[in-house]
Amino acid sequence: MIITPVLHFYGQCEEAVELYGKAFNCKLDILLRYSDADKRDWDVAMTEEQKNYIYHSEFYIGSQRFMMADELEGEQTKVTTIFMTITFDTAEEVKKAYDVLEAEGTVIYPFHSTTYCSCMGSLIDKFGFRWSLMTEQTER
Repeated sequence: MIITPVLHFYGQCEEAVELYGKAFNCKLDILLRYSDADKRDWDVAMTEEQKNYIYHSEFYIGSQRFMMADELEGEQTKVTTIFMTITFDTAEEVKKAYDVLEAEGTVIYPFHSTTYCSCMGSLIDKFGFRWSLMTEQTER
């Protein structure tokens, strides 16, 4: 059994791909636009702008696969009761990711050290997703 987090956007997925690439140095594996989709998958009328939206994308943070896509309908709701925790090797890596995600985001817990890790910080990024960033030890 494999669990894969899936993040949905409303026309901002491509921007999120770039932001998360900077924050996590992640590897993008797949990026398909709605214009790339087989009509049997998704046969609805779309604006030219929507045809350029991301239909499906996959990237890795470390060895964890994530999927992301743009929704064509509905309203985005923000859920902060579930979030992703990313554990880094060093405090410098945590700080870099925190600084990238903090721009236009909302800080929940500022970047600081704790009794169980050398540094951590928690925030909601500009797209409404909550992240907890930390090291797993107190030495680095």
